[in-house]
Amino acid sequence: MPRTRSLAWSELKIGILAVAAMALAVMLIVAVGGQSGFFWEQYNLKTRFGDVQGLKTGAVVRVAGVEVGKVDTIKFSGSDVEVGLKIKKEMQSRITNESRATIGSLSLLGEPVIDIIASMKGTPLNDGDFLPSGRTRGQLGDVAEGATQSLEQLNGMLKDLRAGKGTAGKLFTDDQLYSEINRFVDSAEIVTGMLSRGEGTLGGLLKDPAAYKNLNAALADLQAVTKRINAGEGSLGRLLNDEALAKSLTSASANVDQATGRLNRGEGTLGKLLTERELYDRFNSLADRVDRLVGQLEKGEGTAGQLLHDKQLYDNINSAASEMRALLGDIRKDPKKYLNVRVSIF
Repeated sequence: MPRTRSLAWSELKIGILAVAAMALAVMLIVAVGGQSGFFWEQYNLKTRFGDVQGLKTGAVVRVAGVEVGKVDTIKFSGSDVEVGLKIKKEMQSRITNESRATIGSLSLLGEPVIDIIASMKGTPLNDGDFLPSGRTRGQLGDVAEGATQSLEQLNGMLKDLRAGKGTAGKLFTDDQLYSEINRFVDSAEIVTGMLSRGEGTLGGLLKDPAAYKNLNAALADLQAVTKRINAGEGSLGRLLNDEALAKSLTSASANVDQATGRLNRGEGTLGKLLTERELYDRFNSLADRVDRLVGQLEKGEGTAGQLLHDKQLYDNINSAASEMRALLGDIRKDPKKYLNVRVSIF
């Protein structure tokens, strides 16, 4: 009986060792080949996508390109797909509410993986929290969609060209525009030929060395004049560089502004003439009287008007003046004949 108990205990020890060896082997396999570590070193997060693009459980989870966990569950949540993630706890400080989960790929056509954008800002997510998802960029479907849109736009452009729309379309379909462009090219060739032969002013400038020398000399003279002006030489140079002249011009401008201000305020004779209505009316009345007087003179009214227009009166006055001059001449020649003074004493 004791021998039977000893054999049973030996078998039990062998079984215990076998189980312990298997558990140790499993732990070693998980420690060496697993990305998430042991279960006590993991925590769970959730995220949602509108399209998981063939993602499967067991897919790799990466943070900034480093494998840190695996996809644990995939299930529908309404119209979206909820994905459960098992991640190493040491990554908890790098995954916050500012981080975003996207679906990436191990290669261009490889199996999908979860890429998490690391962020040190925000609040770290706890076990069971939802990780916001973002739009996956650079996927093959996006490239195909962009290529499709580009092809559609290209087809639209080709249709517009065939329909003759736009400048390019008219260039391809409008015969008149083609003829005008052809004539323009012919005219350009003619002008180019004339320039090559030295015809015309521009052709002569290109071909004639004397014209080039004259133009060069004119430019040199212009440069010399510019230097003199910059040096303050000559009237124009002094005008541009003389500070005293500039101050004088500024003072003159200030005086003109002051005089203009006085005129606007009605100061002085000219200012009153510009601003006082009574003085203006008096000048206007005087001008009217002068206009009437000139009109009467032109019509021959009055003595002055008759003197201007009556020929006989003019001749009489001229004759009287002639006789008066003759009388004065006779008096000067013989004063005793006309000046005879007699003195009588009573």
